[in-house]
Amino acid sequence: MSKLYSLDKVMELADGDADFIKILVETFLEEIPPDLSNMAKAVELNKAKEAYQYAHKMKPNFLLFGIDVVDQVRLIESWSVGKITQEDAKPALLYVQEVALKALTQLKEDFK
Repeated sequence: MSKLYSLDKVMELADGDADFIKILVETFLEEIPPDLSNMAKAVELNKAKEAYQYAHKMKPNFLLFGIDVVDQVRLIESWSVGKITQEDAKPALLYVQEVALKALTQLKEDFK
């Protein structure tokens, strides 16, 4: 299976510092799962503004790690301003969860 993440931007940001790269990966692995869970709860409970906060917080991290979910995260954000409905946000959430969780698993395996 091909990698669902890329460390290109992480390495650029860290300027090749292996310790800093490890810290970035560890922080990502710690923070993203609870944020994903909280965003899912917010979508389920029809709390658009709360879902926006989690989506907005995670988006730069997904960009940094090259995880291709940003368009779907933007859809969830757009729900908070009434551009889409909660029902339209749900498939976007499912996609983000599926791809992000697989990428997290890959990162954990690669950074044991």
